[in-house]
Amino acid sequence: MRVLVKGAGVAGLTAAFELAARGAAVTIAETRHGLGGNASWMAGGMLAPWCERESAEQPVLDLGRDAADWWDAVLPGHVTRAGTLVLAMPRDAGELDRFASRTLGHRRVDEDEIASLEPDLAGRFRRGLLFPDEAHLDPRQAMAALHDRLAAMGVEFRFGADARHGSGFDRQIDCTGMAAVDDRLRGVRGEMLILRTPDISLSCAVRVLHPRLPLYAVPRADTQFMIGATMIESQSAGPVTARSMMELLGAAYAVHPAFGEAEIVETGVGVRPAFPDNLPRVEARGTTVTINGLYRHGFLLAPAMARRAAELIFGHDKSVELAHETDRQRRSA
Repeated sequence: MRVLVKGAGVAGLTAAFELAARGAAVTIAETRHGLGGNASWMAGGMLAPWCERESAEQPVLDLGRDAADWWDAVLPGHVTRAGTLVLAMPRDAGELDRFASRTLGHRRVDEDEIASLEPDLAGRFRRGLLFPDEAHLDPRQAMAALHDRLAAMGVEFRFGADARHGSGFDRQIDCTGMAAVDDRLRGVRGEMLILRTPDISLSCAVRVLHPRLPLYAVPRADTQFMIGATMIESQSAGPVTARSMMELLGAAYAVHPAFGEAEIVETGVGVRPAFPDNLPRVEARGTTVTINGLYRHGFLLAPAMARRAAELIFGHDKSVELAHETDRQRRSA
């Protein structure tokens, strides 16, 4: 079976892997001239289904709980299983209690345990929540490594290609995100910074709660940290605004003053595609399957969505003509 995958973001790459692993001859067509520049490239890379349950519905947890295992199996060595540490300033202690009441899979940690987990945060936070089963990865390294693995599996990449026409293919998978023709989608803008400082070290992803601007800091290689992210109802992909820059830097400084002396390596904006319920969809129409609406959960939910798309392509789920995994789970909950 010959399958054309449109889009080389995380949805397209994971779908291509699931298809190729099942024996399909896969071609990926991407309008950009290489990896990067899309919402996946700007992602935080947190594989944190239990944390996300605080603001997301149950299907996000159900679909994302195996994501770290999928990435670890496909790209050994790229997943850091250090958990997620959720913190709040003393004045925002109520936010921590609220977060705890809406999530599972955590245990409360006091000042001493926070210092044991992250020595550079010693004395800065009195209590927090540890989600020990969560993980993170570097999206850019993961996408590059997945590209290489797919190429080794015989997947053809066509960068700078017009993928509007799919002649010569048995099936197509549309993973084009905001570029897809779908009036149900809206854009959610996320702004982020990459900072570099050798004066602080973190092992796990850290979330700091705030009533107005929650922040996460995800450690990356070369003493870098991804700091994010805003959530703005906008399809604008313009540069980071001055206000967002000040808010993100101020929040990072509150985590640790060393961030005040950090180098600003990069600023970035990603526009995440979302449906009205903020849940993803895998849908089949004729010979085309679409994966879209991953919202802020791209790396977390892409493996499950890719598996469902491959099942539809290979006819393993005959009962689902219009595959909408999240709606099914919500109805049965």
